[in-house]
Amino acid sequence: MSIPTLVTFIVYFVLLLGIGFYFYRRSVSIEDYLLGGRGMGAWVTALSAQASDMSGWLLMALPGAIYAYGMGKVWIPIGLFLGTVLNWKLVSSRLRVYTQKTDSITLPCFFEQRFGDPTGLLRVVSAIIILIFFTIYASSGLMATGKLFESTFGIQYRTAVIVGGGIIIAYTFLGGFLAVCWTDLFQGALMVLALIIVPAVAYVRVGGAEAISQAMKFKEISTCLLPAKGTVGLLAIISAMAWGLGYFGQPHILARFMSVKSVSKLPESMTIAIVWVFLSLTGAVIIGFVGIGMFENLAVEEGEHEKVFIYMIRQVCHPWLGGIMLAAILSAIMSTIDSQLLVSSSALTEDFYRKAIKKNATEKEIILVGRICVIIISVIALILALPRGETILKIVAYAWGGFGAAFGPLILFALFSRKTSWQAALAGMVMGTVVLVVWKQVGLGEYMYEIVPGFIANCLTIFLVNIVAGQKNQKVLRQYEEVVGEITAGK
Repeated sequence: MSIPTLVTFIVYFVLLLGIGFYFYRRSVSIEDYLLGGRGMGAWVTALSAQASDMSGWLLMALPGAIYAYGMGKVWIPIGLFLGTVLNWKLVSSRLRVYTQKTDSITLPCFFEQRFGDPTGLLRVVSAIIILIFFTIYASSGLMATGKLFESTFGIQYRTAVIVGGGIIIAYTFLGGFLAVCWTDLFQGALMVLALIIVPAVAYVRVGGAEAISQAMKFKEISTCLLPAKGTVGLLAIISAMAWGLGYFGQPHILARFMSVKSVSKLPESMTIAIVWVFLSLTGAVIIGFVGIGMFENLAVEEGEHEKVFIYMIRQVCHPWLGGIMLAAILSAIMSTIDSQLLVSSSALTEDFYRKAIKKNATEKEIILVGRICVIIISVIALILALPRGETILKIVAYAWGGFGAAFGPLILFALFSRKTSWQAALAGMVMGTVVLVVWKQVGLGEYMYEIVPGFIANCLTIFLVNIVAGQKNQKVLRQYEEVVGEITAGK
């Protein structure tokens, strides 16, 4: 065990817990705890949105995929970059205005209010989907934590998962959204620093592009951007690019748009976010390629290839700098899990407890229930993460696709379609989720990423149901016109 690395991690943990304690008493209302009182600045909004987006898979799974499969996997970061740009451009400002207009602090509440659902089904079903897929998503982050601690400190995988999970639970439990966003600001800066410094040093150490190219040919790793010719190659490109579709439906990212202080802050946030994403994705891809030239054989079957960045840090960094760079991997993991726990907690507190169980609950009681829910969801995710199973990338892909297929079309129709009814929204959400799950379970995901058929099925269902049961609620129609008017006036 490296003493400098151990000291770095301890200081890092103390800092995170300190932030949690600082914001403990500042969360006096449920809006404070779940959205930071809608008072986030441009930098915090941007880096928090992107740091919570790019989990441990950015520094572990994506470089590992490039290391194992080469150029064919570059389409994934290309799709993610385009998705990021479109999400900020199309969704951020409209969602901020619309959620305030409908007095919504969670996505399920927004769906209910936006589409005028009198039954509560939209809210309940969307909250259930959030709980299921975020529990799966959080377990992938805890798996990444286990692999990081196992490789760094030589401790048992299961112990590593529990230790990392305990730290994340503690500061999320204490500080809520404010603590999560301010830690994300620090973590996002640390992540991009690591993704610039380490691959740059390693690139020089390994001998440059020529050495990497020779290593790829020797290991028979794809050097072509097109994975294969014909239909198979086209499907592979579509599947990889389709990761970008997932952005429109990710609750933990959309919550950042809802929390910004004002719409006027969003253009600055968008610029910061796009630059951050470009640098981060480029750095992750370079790590994968440099790793090919640096390490001869990291076993793909055992998930060893997803540790390529960890091994690279050990090889090229001084122990003290290495400790900081390894903390960046932990930052990526934690900045996503804490957001997922908070959104899952909000689904239980706002969308179940407050709406269905105790409508007259006090703010203090709701915050307490939210904190208890963080612990419950965390324990379930921990249990799922303890056995070694799928690779991090496969688990993230399934959860990411689940949100994209279930919520992505609903968000777009909510913000850009005047006549969409609650019946169409509910039918589309259910159909998109079912198609995604069935597509994955029957094995078709090997040929086409399941988000594609799920997203298409959702959109098509909403379109068809709208023809026979379009929006007729005059209050909802008038509200839509008001929001569009505000956005147009703001521009």
